[in-house]
Amino acid sequence: MRAVDFGKRVLLIEKDKLGGAGLHNGALSSKTFWEISQDLARWRKQNAHFGLPGVQVPFADIVAQVNVAVNERMAQLDRHIEGCNSCALHADIHYVKGQAILESNHHIRVDSEQGPQHFEAEFVILATGSRPRLLPHIQVDEQIILSSDGVGNLKDYPESIVVLGAGVIGCEFATIFASFGRTKVYLIDKADRILPFEDADIVTIVEKNLEANGATIHRHASLLRMEIKNGRVEYELRYSDGRQEIFNVEKALISVGREPNTEGLGLENTDVQLTDRGHILEMSKDTRTTAANIFAVGDITADIALVNVGELEGRFAVETMFGYAHKALCYDNISTIMFLEPEVAGVGMNEIQAQCAGLCYRVATWNYDCIPRAIAMRQTEGFFKILVTDDAEMRILGMRAIGQDASSAIQAVALLICMGKGIHELAEMVHPHPSITEGVQECVRMLLGKSIFKPQAFSQLKCQRWEGGCYSEA
Repeated sequence: MRAVDFGKRVLLIEKDKLGGAGLHNGALSSKTFWEISQDLARWRKQNAHFGLPGVQVPFADIVAQVNVAVNERMAQLDRHIEGCNSCALHADIHYVKGQAILESNHHIRVDSEQGPQHFEAEFVILATGSRPRLLPHIQVDEQIILSSDGVGNLKDYPESIVVLGAGVIGCEFATIFASFGRTKVYLIDKADRILPFEDADIVTIVEKNLEANGATIHRHASLLRMEIKNGRVEYELRYSDGRQEIFNVEKALISVGREPNTEGLGLENTDVQLTDRGHILEMSKDTRTTAANIFAVGDITADIALVNVGELEGRFAVETMFGYAHKALCYDNISTIMFLEPEVAGVGMNEIQAQCAGLCYRVATWNYDCIPRAIAMRQTEGFFKILVTDDAEMRILGMRAIGQDASSAIQAVALLICMGKGIHELAEMVHPHPSITEGVQECVRMLLGKSIFKPQAFSQLKCQRWEGGCYSEA
């Protein structure tokens, strides 16, 4: 669509479903599952508070709602392409369903139901995405042992499920099934805590809520085997202290990362090179591959594997190839959400990253129980945490938020990071009251020493300086 903006002739090729994994087996479908699971968890909690009976929703109805959401979005994409070719827009975009094979840097063959079709293009963008990574010793049949692609195949709530992999996707699905309240969840983690890339204060809340919803986290555990026996899953673990245990559950979900879809594209016929891990090798951070006219965006590169990053890179690639890119591609202010309990949002550095970079910084943490809107919502679990440079400029390094509506509160900070600004303007903004974003304002005011509440009077509020490997009061 960005190329359409520039009046270019565009050929869009997709071998499977328009919208790709991000729509059908990824962000949209899994987050629809998450939204429904959170609604059910809230209803259970509220009904119990008021002495009302629980809510029972058939799993088939949940899957149906997920499919409605996916089909709604897919229909939008279909209408979009058709509409762009209307007389009013004078666009020139063509969609072909089939397997694309590069025969040279500029020549593409598409094997479709109509037979092979041949095209020539000045520029090519590779955006073939990724798929769930599988393990050679585990049989994934998408019925009993699943990848994230197979969750929609379930006919009912599993009585029990084990999730292998404690990264973002694994923890999100563990949260979803635990929040449904009908499934006993087990989560296998090699380390002493889940989400090892995230700050400990974030992880503590997520782990506590998973376990409060009945989940069991196998910490310090290595998987020795996992196999299907009598229509169920048997798996054996060895813990770091040498103990071994065998468990039997109804289903398993394998979530050990994703791998790029680079096979079968005919890359051997081009000047495109791959990394040792099978990703497209980029010449620099401008999406250009080792073939001057071929660009790569999204999960097939070794950059951040997120839908919003794929879109950013796609736009940038088109602007670069046609001479419209006016500034370098920047990943410093990429906003992220982890759909956990509660949700986690972030932008820029967390404390782990800042400390690994050897930075001195100041950090303030403002708890949800000091935000009037959170009190009114009866959702006081969570906090905002903002990192700034340890100088008078107080340039924002990053922010983390965990709690109700956390993702809606990070965009102002993301903009300031992009602009290389400090926190002074944010402290003086007039926020709506009561709103969750007031917590962001008070967090930066605390860093400036002019907050309504003082950390000396509230143990849950913190304002600290990190220097020389330890904290001190800021």
